[in-house]
Amino acid sequence: MPMPFHVLTGAFVHESNTFKKGETTLQDFRDDVFDLGQAAVDRFGDVNDELAGFLDAGREAGWQVSHTVSAHATPGATVSREAFDHIAGLICDAAREHRATLDGILLSLHGSMVPSFCEDGEGELLRRLREIVGPDLPIAVTLDLHAMVTPAMVELAQILVSYKTYPHIDMREIGLQAGRILDRAMRGDVRPRTLRVHVPMLDEANAGRTDVPETAALYARARAHEDEPGILAVSINAGFSEADITEMGPTVLVTNDDGGGGRALDIATGLARSIWDGRGKVANTFLTPAEAAAQARDFDPAGGPLVIADYADNPGAGAYGDATALLEALLEAGAAPGAFAPMIDAEAAAILHRHKVGDRVTLDLGGKNDPSFGGSPLRLTGEVMHLSDGVYTGDGPILGGITHSFGPTAVFRVQGIGILVVTLPGQMLDLQQVRAFGIEPARQRFLVVKSMQHFRAAFEPVAGRVIVCDTGALATPQAHLRPYVRVRRPVWPLDRNDAFPSPGHASEEA
Repeated sequence: MPMPFHVLTGAFVHESNTFKKGETTLQDFRDDVFDLGQAAVDRFGDVNDELAGFLDAGREAGWQVSHTVSAHATPGATVSREAFDHIAGLICDAAREHRATLDGILLSLHGSMVPSFCEDGEGELLRRLREIVGPDLPIAVTLDLHAMVTPAMVELAQILVSYKTYPHIDMREIGLQAGRILDRAMRGDVRPRTLRVHVPMLDEANAGRTDVPETAALYARARAHEDEPGILAVSINAGFSEADITEMGPTVLVTNDDGGGGRALDIATGLARSIWDGRGKVANTFLTPAEAAAQARDFDPAGGPLVIADYADNPGAGAYGDATALLEALLEAGAAPGAFAPMIDAEAAAILHRHKVGDRVTLDLGGKNDPSFGGSPLRLTGEVMHLSDGVYTGDGPILGGITHSFGPTAVFRVQGIGILVVTLPGQMLDLQQVRAFGIEPARQRFLVVKSMQHFRAAFEPVAGRVIVCDTGALATPQAHLRPYVRVRRPVWPLDRNDAFPSPGHASEEA
Protein backbone atom coordinates (compact mmCIF):
# COMPACT_ATOMS: atom_id res chain seq x y z
CA MET A 1 0.00 0.00 0.00
CA PRO A 2 1.56 3.36 -1.01
CA MET A 3 2.39 5.86 1.68
CA PRO A 4 0.07 8.92 1.87
CA PHE A 5 1.36 12.17 0.47
CA HIS A 6 2.98 14.35 3.13
CA VAL A 7 1.98 18.01 2.78
CA LEU A 8 3.35 20.94 4.77
CA THR A 9 0.84 23.75 5.37
CA GLY A 10 1.11 27.25 6.79
CA ALA A 11 -0.49 30.70 6.79
CA PHE A 12 1.44 33.98 6.86
CA VAL A 13 -0.90 36.82 5.98
CA HIS A 14 -0.42 40.56 5.93
CA GLU A 15 -1.53 43.43 3.69
CA SER A 16 1.06 46.20 4.07
CA ASN A 17 0.30 49.91 3.70
CA THR A 18 3.68 51.41 2.89
CA PHE A 19 2.41 54.94 3.60
CA LYS A 20 1.62 54.16 7.23
CA LYS A 21 4.06 55.19 9.94
CA GLY A 22 5.93 52.59 11.97
CA GLU A 23 6.16 48.83 11.46
CA THR A 24 3.94 45.79 11.95
CA THR A 25 5.68 43.90 14.71
CA LEU A 26 5.68 40.32 15.93
CA GLN A 27 3.47 41.50 18.79
CA ASP A 28 0.92 42.76 16.26
CA PHE A 29 0.66 39.22 14.89
CA ARG A 30 0.37 37.85 18.42
CA ASP A 31 -2.42 40.36 19.12
CA ASP A 32 -4.38 39.14 16.09
CA VAL A 33 -3.62 35.54 15.07
CA PHE A 34 -0.51 33.57 15.98
CA ASP A 35 -1.33 29.89 16.46
CA LEU A 36 1.09 27.00 16.08
CA GLY A 37 0.35 23.51 14.79
CA GLN A 38 -2.66 21.84 16.36
CA ALA A 39 -3.80 25.05 18.06
CA ALA A 40 -4.28 26.59 14.62
CA VAL A 41 -6.09 23.49 13.37
CA ASP A 42 -8.39 23.61 16.39
CA ARG A 43 -9.20 27.29 15.76
CA PHE A 44 -9.47 27.38 11.96
CA GLY A 45 -9.96 23.78 10.89
CA ASP A 46 -13.74 23.96 10.45
CA VAL A 47 -14.53 27.62 9.69
CA ASN A 48 -14.36 29.80 6.58
CA ASP A 49 -10.58 29.83 6.39
CA GLU A 50 -8.07 28.53 3.86
CA LEU A 51 -6.69 26.07 6.39
CA ALA A 52 -10.12 24.42 6.61
CA GLY A 53 -10.03 24.05 2.82
CA PHE A 54 -6.52 22.57 2.97
CA LEU A 55 -7.71 20.01 5.50
CA ASP A 56 -10.78 19.25 3.39
CA ALA A 57 -8.48 18.47 0.47
CA GLY A 58 -6.23 16.40 2.70
CA ARG A 59 -9.09 14.28 4.04
CA GLU A 60 -10.45 13.81 0.54
CA ALA A 61 -7.09 12.57 -0.78
CA GLY A 62 -5.77 10.86 2.34
CA TRP A 63 -2.76 13.12 2.97
CA GLN A 64 -0.57 13.36 6.03
CA VAL A 65 -0.69 17.06 6.92
CA SER A 66 1.90 18.91 9.02
CA HIS A 67 0.65 22.41 9.86
CA THR A 68 3.29 24.91 10.88
CA VAL A 69 1.72 28.23 11.88
CA SER A 70 -1.28 30.44 11.22
CA ALA A 71 -0.10 34.04 11.53
CA HIS A 72 -2.25 37.03 10.57
CA ALA A 73 -1.95 40.68 11.51
CA THR A 74 -4.46 43.41 10.74
CA PRO A 75 -3.34 45.37 7.65
CA GLY A 76 -0.86 48.02 8.66
CA ALA A 77 2.64 49.35 8.17
CA THR A 78 5.46 47.34 6.62
CA VAL A 79 6.33 44.11 8.41
CA SER A 80 9.40 44.33 10.64
CA ARG A 81 12.38 42.14 9.85
CA GLU A 82 12.05 40.49 13.25
CA ALA A 83 8.43 39.50 12.59
CA PHE A 84 9.10 38.33 9.04
CA ASP A 85 12.19 36.31 9.91
CA HIS A 86 10.50 34.69 12.90
CA ILE A 87 7.30 33.60 11.14
CA ALA A 88 9.00 32.70 7.85
CA GLY A 89 11.56 30.83 9.97
CA LEU A 90 8.86 28.65 11.53
CA ILE A 91 7.69 27.58 8.08
CA CYS A 92 11.20 27.12 6.70
CA ASP A 93 12.42 25.19 9.76
CA ALA A 94 9.52 22.78 9.35
CA ALA A 95 10.31 22.36 5.66
CA ARG A 96 13.92 21.60 6.58
CA GLU A 97 12.85 19.14 9.28
CA HIS A 98 10.47 17.24 6.99
CA ARG A 99 12.35 17.66 3.72
CA ALA A 100 13.04 13.95 3.26
CA THR A 101 9.35 13.01 3.35
CA LEU A 102 7.61 16.05 1.85
CA ASP A 103 5.57 15.66 -1.32
CA GLY A 104 4.16 19.18 -1.45
CA ILE A 105 3.70 22.53 0.31
CA LEU A 106 0.39 24.41 0.61
CA LEU A 107 0.44 27.99 1.91
CA SER A 108 -2.14 30.64 2.70
CA LEU A 109 -0.57 34.02 1.89
CA HIS A 110 -1.98 37.44 1.09
CA GLY A 111 0.05 38.63 -1.87
CA SER A 112 0.54 42.23 -0.69
CA MET A 113 2.98 41.77 2.18
CA VAL A 114 5.81 44.29 2.15
CA PRO A 115 8.57 43.72 4.72
CA SER A 116 10.71 46.63 5.83
CA PHE A 117 13.74 45.22 3.97
CA CYS A 118 12.24 44.27 0.56
CA GLU A 119 9.19 44.84 -1.64
CA ASP A 120 7.92 41.27 -1.97
CA GLY A 121 7.30 39.34 1.25
CA GLU A 122 5.63 36.38 -0.41
CA GLY A 123 8.38 36.10 -3.01
CA GLU A 124 11.02 36.22 -0.27
CA LEU A 125 9.32 33.44 1.72
CA LEU A 126 9.06 31.29 -1.41
CA ARG A 127 12.72 31.97 -2.26
CA ARG A 128 13.78 30.77 1.19
CA LEU A 129 11.64 27.66 0.85
CA ARG A 130 13.06 26.83 -2.58
CA GLU A 131 16.57 26.97 -1.14
CA ILE A 132 15.48 24.19 1.23
CA VAL A 133 13.26 21.97 -0.94
CA GLY A 134 14.76 22.54 -4.38
CA PRO A 135 13.13 23.68 -7.63
CA ASP A 136 10.72 20.81 -8.32
CA LEU A 137 8.65 20.12 -5.19
CA PRO A 138 5.08 21.28 -5.91
CA ILE A 139 4.15 24.44 -4.00
CA ALA A 140 0.57 25.75 -4.04
CA VAL A 141 -0.39 29.17 -2.69
CA THR A 142 -3.74 30.80 -1.98
CA LEU A 143 -3.92 34.57 -2.29
CA ASP A 144 -6.25 37.37 -1.33
CA LEU A 145 -8.14 38.98 -4.20
CA HIS A 146 -6.11 42.15 -3.47
CA ALA A 147 -2.75 40.51 -4.04
CA MET A 148 0.01 42.30 -5.93
CA VAL A 149 1.53 39.29 -7.65
CA THR A 150 5.18 39.63 -8.64
CA PRO A 151 7.15 37.71 -11.29
CA ALA A 152 9.10 36.04 -8.46
CA MET A 153 5.91 34.59 -6.99
CA VAL A 154 4.89 32.83 -10.21
CA GLU A 155 8.46 31.66 -10.78
CA LEU A 156 8.74 30.09 -7.33
CA ALA A 157 5.28 28.54 -6.85
CA GLN A 158 3.71 26.41 -9.55
CA ILE A 159 0.12 26.87 -8.33
CA LEU A 160 -1.52 30.15 -7.28
CA VAL A 161 -5.25 30.49 -6.59
CA SER A 162 -6.92 33.72 -5.44
CA TYR A 163 -10.28 34.48 -3.85
CA LYS A 164 -13.06 35.30 -6.30
CA THR A 165 -15.32 37.26 -3.94
CA TYR A 166 -15.17 40.74 -2.40
CA PRO A 167 -16.46 40.83 0.32
CA HIS A 168 -14.28 37.76 0.77
CA ILE A 169 -16.49 34.79 1.61
CA ASP A 170 -14.81 31.96 -0.33
CA MET A 171 -11.65 31.35 1.69
CA ARG A 172 -12.38 27.71 2.49
CA GLU A 173 -13.51 27.03 -1.07
CA ILE A 174 -10.29 28.49 -2.50
CA GLY A 175 -8.19 26.49 -0.04
CA LEU A 176 -9.90 23.31 -1.24
CA GLN A 177 -9.39 24.25 -4.90
CA ALA A 178 -5.67 24.87 -4.38
CA GLY A 179 -5.35 21.62 -2.44
CA ARG A 180 -7.01 19.60 -5.18
CA ILE A 181 -4.66 21.02 -7.82
CA LEU A 182 -1.69 20.26 -5.57
CA ASP A 183 -2.92 16.68 -5.17
CA ARG A 184 -3.10 16.24 -8.95
CA ALA A 185 0.42 17.63 -9.27
CA MET A 186 1.79 15.28 -6.60
CA ARG A 187 0.14 12.34 -8.39
CA GLY A 188 1.72 13.37 -11.68
CA ASP A 189 -1.64 13.90 -13.37
CA VAL A 190 -0.72 17.51 -14.20
CA ARG A 191 2.44 19.58 -14.41
CA PRO A 192 1.15 22.98 -13.34
CA ARG A 193 2.70 26.34 -13.93
CA THR A 194 1.25 29.85 -13.62
CA LEU A 195 1.26 32.64 -16.19
CA ARG A 196 0.91 36.26 -15.11
CA VAL A 197 -0.24 39.36 -17.00
CA HIS A 198 0.06 42.70 -15.25
CA VAL A 199 -2.11 45.79 -15.81
CA PRO A 200 -0.49 49.25 -15.22
CA MET A 201 -3.10 50.60 -12.81
CA LEU A 202 -2.82 51.31 -9.09
CA ASP A 203 -5.72 48.91 -8.60
CA GLU A 204 -8.83 47.71 -10.43
CA ALA A 205 -11.40 50.50 -10.81
CA ASN A 206 -13.78 49.03 -8.22
CA ALA A 207 -11.09 47.27 -6.17
CA GLY A 208 -12.54 43.93 -7.25
CA ARG A 209 -16.08 44.48 -5.90
CA THR A 210 -17.95 41.38 -6.91
CA ASP A 211 -21.31 43.03 -6.22
CA VAL A 212 -20.70 45.37 -9.19
CA PRO A 213 -22.05 43.75 -12.38
CA GLU A 214 -19.10 44.60 -14.61
CA THR A 215 -16.56 43.28 -12.10
CA ALA A 216 -18.67 40.25 -11.21
CA ALA A 217 -18.68 39.37 -14.90
CA LEU A 218 -14.87 39.15 -14.87
CA TYR A 219 -14.95 36.55 -12.11
CA ALA A 220 -17.73 34.65 -13.86
CA ARG A 221 -15.49 34.50 -16.95
CA ALA A 222 -12.62 33.25 -14.78
CA ARG A 223 -14.77 30.43 -13.40
CA ALA A 224 -15.92 29.48 -16.89
CA HIS A 225 -12.32 29.33 -18.15
CA GLU A 226 -11.47 26.92 -15.33
CA ASP A 227 -13.70 24.36 -17.03
CA GLU A 228 -11.49 24.36 -20.13
CA PRO A 229 -9.06 21.49 -20.72
CA GLY A 230 -5.64 22.22 -19.26
CA ILE A 231 -6.78 25.32 -17.34
CA LEU A 232 -6.52 24.62 -13.61
CA ALA A 233 -7.20 28.02 -12.02
CA VAL A 234 -7.87 31.56 -13.23
CA SER A 235 -7.28 34.33 -10.69
CA ILE A 236 -8.03 38.04 -11.06
CA ASN A 237 -6.16 40.16 -8.51
CA ALA A 238 -7.40 43.72 -8.07
CA GLY A 239 -4.15 44.95 -6.50
CA PHE A 240 -3.67 47.16 -3.44
CA SER A 241 -3.16 50.86 -4.08
CA GLU A 242 -1.92 51.57 -0.55
CA ALA A 243 1.36 49.72 -1.18
CA ASP A 244 3.96 51.59 -3.19
CA ILE A 245 6.12 48.90 -4.82
CA THR A 246 7.51 48.48 -8.32
CA GLU A 247 5.16 45.63 -9.26
CA MET A 248 1.97 47.07 -7.75
CA GLY A 249 -1.28 46.81 -9.67
CA PRO A 250 -3.85 44.30 -10.90
CA THR A 251 -2.77 40.97 -12.35
CA VAL A 252 -4.43 38.03 -14.03
CA LEU A 253 -3.00 34.59 -13.26
CA VAL A 254 -3.71 31.41 -15.18
CA THR A 255 -2.45 28.21 -13.57
CA ASN A 256 -2.33 25.70 -16.42
CA ASP A 257 -1.17 22.19 -17.18
CA ASP A 258 2.16 22.07 -18.98
CA GLY A 259 1.51 22.74 -22.65
CA GLY A 260 -1.46 25.06 -22.10
CA GLY A 261 0.57 28.25 -22.16
CA GLY A 262 -0.83 29.61 -25.43
CA ARG A 263 -4.41 29.37 -24.28
CA ALA A 264 -3.42 30.63 -20.83
CA LEU A 265 -1.95 33.77 -22.39
CA ASP A 266 -5.10 34.37 -24.43
CA ILE A 267 -7.27 34.06 -21.30
CA ALA A 268 -5.06 36.29 -19.17
CA THR A 269 -4.71 38.94 -21.86
CA GLY A 270 -8.46 39.03 -22.51
CA LEU A 271 -9.30 39.51 -18.85
CA ALA A 272 -6.52 42.07 -18.39
CA ARG A 273 -7.84 44.03 -21.34
CA SER A 274 -11.31 44.10 -19.77
CA ILE A 275 -9.84 45.43 -16.50
CA TRP A 276 -8.03 48.14 -18.48
CA ASP A 277 -11.12 49.10 -20.49
CA GLY A 278 -13.09 49.54 -17.25
CA ARG A 279 -10.48 51.70 -15.54
CA GLY A 280 -12.67 54.81 -15.33
CA LYS A 281 -15.91 53.12 -14.25
CA VAL A 282 -16.25 53.56 -10.48
CA ALA A 283 -19.37 52.25 -8.72
CA ASN A 284 -19.07 54.14 -5.42
CA THR A 285 -20.31 57.69 -4.98
CA PHE A 286 -17.97 59.25 -2.42
CA LEU A 287 -19.64 61.77 -0.12
CA THR A 288 -17.89 64.37 1.99
CA PRO A 289 -18.28 64.10 5.78
CA ALA A 290 -20.71 67.04 5.75
CA GLU A 291 -22.82 65.43 3.01
CA ALA A 292 -22.91 62.09 4.81
CA ALA A 293 -23.84 63.77 8.11
CA ALA A 294 -26.69 65.68 6.49
CA GLN A 295 -28.11 62.43 5.10
CA ALA A 296 -27.77 60.79 8.52
CA ARG A 297 -29.61 63.64 10.24
CA ASP A 298 -32.55 63.43 7.82
CA PHE A 299 -32.72 59.64 7.44
CA ASP A 300 -35.87 57.65 8.31
CA PRO A 301 -34.66 54.38 9.88
CA ALA A 302 -38.00 52.58 9.62
CA GLY A 303 -36.45 50.06 7.21
CA GLY A 304 -33.15 49.83 9.05
CA PRO A 305 -30.34 52.27 9.84
CA LEU A 306 -28.35 54.31 7.38
CA VAL A 307 -25.01 52.49 7.20
CA ILE A 308 -22.16 54.90 6.43
CA ALA A 309 -18.89 53.35 5.29
CA ASP A 310 -15.88 55.43 6.33
CA TYR A 311 -14.04 54.16 3.26
CA ALA A 312 -10.85 56.18 3.63
CA ASP A 313 -10.22 55.21 7.26
CA ASN A 314 -10.54 51.47 6.69
CA PRO A 315 -8.23 49.58 9.07
CA GLY A 316 -8.47 46.71 6.59
CA ALA A 317 -6.44 48.80 4.15
CA GLY A 318 -3.90 49.80 6.78
CA ALA A 319 -5.50 53.14 7.67
CA TYR A 320 -5.12 54.27 11.27
CA GLY A 321 -8.81 53.89 12.11
CA ASP A 322 -8.79 57.07 14.19
CA ALA A 323 -9.98 59.67 11.66
CA THR A 324 -12.33 62.17 13.26
CA ALA A 325 -13.70 64.16 10.29
CA LEU A 326 -16.90 62.15 9.95
CA LEU A 327 -17.59 61.97 13.70
CA GLU A 328 -17.12 65.72 13.99
CA ALA A 329 -19.55 66.33 11.12
CA LEU A 330 -22.17 64.01 12.65
CA LEU A 331 -21.93 65.78 16.02
CA GLU A 332 -22.19 69.19 14.38
CA ALA A 333 -25.25 68.06 12.39
CA GLY A 334 -27.03 66.67 15.44
CA ALA A 335 -27.56 63.38 13.61
CA ALA A 336 -28.21 61.16 16.67
CA PRO A 337 -29.28 58.53 17.57
CA GLY A 338 -26.45 56.60 16.00
CA ALA A 339 -23.29 54.62 16.48
CA PHE A 340 -19.72 54.90 15.25
CA ALA A 341 -17.47 51.83 15.03
CA PRO A 342 -14.67 51.62 15.70
CA MET A 343 -12.47 54.48 16.86
CA ILE A 344 -9.04 52.90 17.30
CA ASP A 345 -7.51 54.86 20.16
CA ALA A 346 -5.67 52.83 22.80
CA GLU A 347 -5.02 55.91 24.92
CA ALA A 348 -8.70 56.86 25.08
CA ALA A 349 -9.72 53.25 25.74
CA ALA A 350 -7.33 53.14 28.70
CA ILE A 351 -8.76 56.38 30.11
CA LEU A 352 -12.32 55.07 29.81
CA HIS A 353 -11.33 51.82 31.52
CA ARG A 354 -10.19 53.84 34.54
CA HIS A 355 -13.85 54.78 35.00
CA LYS A 356 -17.06 52.81 35.49
CA VAL A 357 -20.23 52.53 33.45
CA GLY A 358 -22.34 55.66 33.92
CA ASP A 359 -19.41 58.02 34.58
CA ARG A 360 -19.13 61.32 32.71
CA VAL A 361 -15.70 61.68 31.13
CA THR A 362 -13.94 64.39 29.13
CA LEU A 363 -11.08 63.30 26.86
CA ASP A 364 -9.32 63.81 23.54
CA LEU A 365 -10.51 61.19 21.04
CA GLY A 366 -8.94 60.10 17.75
CA GLY A 367 -6.71 61.93 15.30
CA LYS A 368 -3.51 61.10 17.18
CA ASN A 369 -1.52 59.20 14.53
CA ASP A 370 -1.51 61.63 11.61
CA PRO A 371 -4.07 64.45 11.77
CA SER A 372 -3.25 65.42 8.17
CA PHE A 373 -5.15 62.27 7.12
CA GLY A 374 -8.70 62.47 8.45
CA GLY A 375 -8.69 65.12 11.14
CA SER A 376 -7.32 66.18 14.52
CA PRO A 377 -8.28 64.91 18.00
CA LEU A 378 -11.71 65.91 19.26
CA ARG A 379 -12.17 67.14 22.83
CA LEU A 380 -15.39 65.40 23.88
CA THR A 381 -17.48 64.92 27.00
CA GLY A 382 -19.72 61.90 27.24
CA GLU A 383 -20.96 58.94 29.24
CA VAL A 384 -19.33 55.51 29.59
CA MET A 385 -22.01 53.06 28.41
CA HIS A 386 -20.12 49.76 28.24
CA LEU A 387 -16.72 48.36 29.24
CA SER A 388 -15.31 45.11 27.87
CA ASP A 389 -12.18 43.08 27.22
CA GLY A 390 -13.07 43.39 23.53
CA VAL A 391 -13.55 39.70 22.80
CA TYR A 392 -16.22 38.74 20.26
CA THR A 393 -17.09 35.70 18.14
CA GLY A 394 -18.38 36.38 14.65
CA ASP A 395 -21.60 34.90 13.31
CA GLY A 396 -21.62 36.31 9.77
CA PRO A 397 -20.41 35.19 6.32
CA ILE A 398 -16.78 36.25 6.88
CA LEU A 399 -16.06 35.73 10.60
CA GLY A 400 -18.65 33.10 11.49
CA GLY A 401 -17.32 30.98 14.36
CA ILE A 402 -14.01 32.87 14.61
CA THR A 403 -13.09 34.65 17.86
CA HIS A 404 -11.08 37.87 17.85
CA SER A 405 -10.49 40.74 20.25
CA PHE A 406 -10.37 44.52 20.03
CA GLY A 407 -8.48 44.59 23.35
CA PRO A 408 -9.82 46.85 26.12
CA THR A 409 -12.96 48.34 24.59
CA ALA A 410 -15.54 50.90 25.65
CA VAL A 411 -18.73 52.42 24.29
CA PHE A 412 -18.57 56.18 24.87
CA ARG A 413 -21.83 58.06 24.19
CA VAL A 414 -21.50 61.66 23.09
CA GLN A 415 -24.60 63.69 22.07
CA GLY A 416 -26.55 60.47 21.46
CA ILE A 417 -23.83 58.79 19.40
CA GLY A 418 -22.37 55.58 20.80
CA ILE A 419 -18.68 55.46 19.86
CA LEU A 420 -16.95 52.07 20.02
CA VAL A 421 -13.48 52.93 21.32
CA VAL A 422 -11.03 50.05 20.88
CA THR A 423 -7.38 49.29 21.58
CA LEU A 424 -6.44 46.86 18.81
CA PRO A 425 -7.11 47.55 15.12
CA GLY A 426 -9.75 45.82 13.04
CA GLN A 427 -12.25 46.70 10.35
CA MET A 428 -15.97 46.08 10.55
CA LEU A 429 -16.80 42.65 9.13
CA ASP A 430 -19.46 41.19 11.40
CA LEU A 431 -22.52 42.33 13.34
CA GLN A 432 -21.07 40.84 16.52
CA GLN A 433 -18.38 43.53 16.39
CA VAL A 434 -21.06 45.95 17.60
CA ARG A 435 -23.71 43.70 19.17
CA ALA A 436 -21.22 42.11 21.56
CA PHE A 437 -20.72 45.58 23.06
CA GLY A 438 -24.36 46.55 23.43
CA ILE A 439 -24.82 48.39 20.13
CA GLU A 440 -27.88 47.10 18.26
CA PRO A 441 -28.06 48.38 14.66
CA ALA A 442 -31.86 48.28 14.58
CA ARG A 443 -31.98 50.93 17.32
CA GLN A 444 -29.85 53.43 15.41
CA ARG A 445 -30.72 56.10 12.86
CA PHE A 446 -27.26 55.64 11.42
CA LEU A 447 -24.27 53.34 11.93
CA VAL A 448 -20.77 54.30 10.81
CA VAL A 449 -18.51 51.37 9.94
CA LYS A 450 -14.83 51.81 9.17
CA SER A 451 -14.57 49.55 6.13
CA MET A 452 -14.45 49.83 2.34
CA GLN A 453 -16.46 46.84 1.18
CA HIS A 454 -16.25 43.86 3.53
CA PHE A 455 -18.90 45.35 5.83
CA ARG A 456 -21.51 44.74 3.12
CA ALA A 457 -21.59 40.98 3.73
CA ALA A 458 -23.02 41.39 7.25
CA PHE A 459 -24.29 44.97 7.49
CA GLU A 460 -25.99 45.55 4.14
CA PRO A 461 -28.78 43.01 4.90
CA VAL A 462 -29.81 44.98 8.03
CA ALA A 463 -29.37 48.45 6.49
CA GLY A 464 -32.11 50.71 5.27
CA ARG A 465 -29.53 52.23 2.94
CA VAL A 466 -25.75 52.25 2.48
CA ILE A 467 -23.64 55.31 1.62
CA VAL A 468 -19.87 55.73 1.32
CA CYS A 469 -17.81 58.60 2.72
CA ASP A 470 -14.32 59.79 1.85
CA THR A 471 -12.95 61.35 5.04
CA GLY A 472 -9.52 62.05 3.53
CA ALA A 473 -7.89 59.42 5.73
CA LEU A 474 -4.93 57.27 4.70
CA ALA A 475 -6.92 54.93 2.40
CA THR A 476 -8.63 57.78 0.54
CA PRO A 477 -9.65 56.96 -3.04
CA GLN A 478 -7.88 60.18 -4.03
CA ALA A 479 -4.64 58.34 -4.83
CA HIS A 480 -2.81 61.51 -5.86
CA LEU A 481 -2.73 62.51 -2.16
CA ARG A 482 -0.29 59.65 -1.45
CA PRO A 483 3.38 60.25 -2.43
CA TYR A 484 4.16 57.29 -4.73
CA VAL A 485 7.84 56.89 -5.59
CA ARG A 486 8.40 53.19 -6.39
CA VAL A 487 5.56 52.17 -8.68
CA ARG A 488 6.54 51.75 -12.33
CA ARG A 489 5.26 54.67 -14.43
CA PRO A 490 3.14 55.42 -16.35
CA VAL A 491 0.31 54.06 -14.19
CA TRP A 492 -3.41 54.84 -14.13
CA PRO A 493 -4.80 57.12 -12.71
CA LEU A 494 -1.65 59.04 -11.74
CA ASP A 495 -0.79 59.17 -15.44
CA ARG A 496 -3.51 59.39 -18.08
CA ASN A 497 -2.01 56.71 -20.29
CA ASP A 498 -4.57 55.46 -22.81
CA ALA A 499 -2.78 52.66 -24.66
CA PHE A 500 -3.35 49.10 -23.46
CA PRO A 501 0.10 47.60 -22.78
CA SER A 502 1.44 44.71 -24.81
CA PRO A 503 1.10 41.34 -23.03
CA GLY A 504 4.62 40.54 -24.16
CA HIS A 505 5.88 41.08 -20.59
CA ALA A 506 3.80 38.19 -19.26
CA SER A 507 5.81 36.09 -16.82
CA GLU A 508 5.54 32.39 -16.12
CA GLU A 509 7.13 29.73 -13.97
CA ALA A 510 9.88 28.12 -16.01
